[in-house]
Amino acid sequence: MITDDNNIRRLNLEYRGEDRTTDVLAFDMTDGSDGFVSPPSAPPHLGEVVVSYPRALAQATEYGHSEEEELDRLVIHGILHLLGYDDHCRGDREVMWGRQEAAVQAFHARER
Repeated sequence: MITDDNNIRRLNLEYRGEDRTTDVLAFDMTDGSDGFVSPPSAPPHLGEVVVSYPRALAQATEYGHSEEEELDRLVIHGILHLLGYDDHCRGDREVMWGRQEAAVQAFHARER
């Protein structure tokens, strides 16, 4: 979902207990408690990724790349969280962000 700062702040407070805006949230739904029903042959529903569009625009300017690239980066970041990656400590962050950047570069190379 693409949303605004107010909504992502509300979600961040409600689900993570943090009363602040963030750029991306990932909601793991692999435990089956979400009520999501899929056919047995379908891939598993990992969860949901929520991106703050205003944060993406600001970060694109701050980091010197396109808005599209920043949106791609944030969605990939959220998906990596759903796949079990974490970025709370330095070592984990280096691994996760390395995968993230490799995925962004591979994604954009395919578009060319």
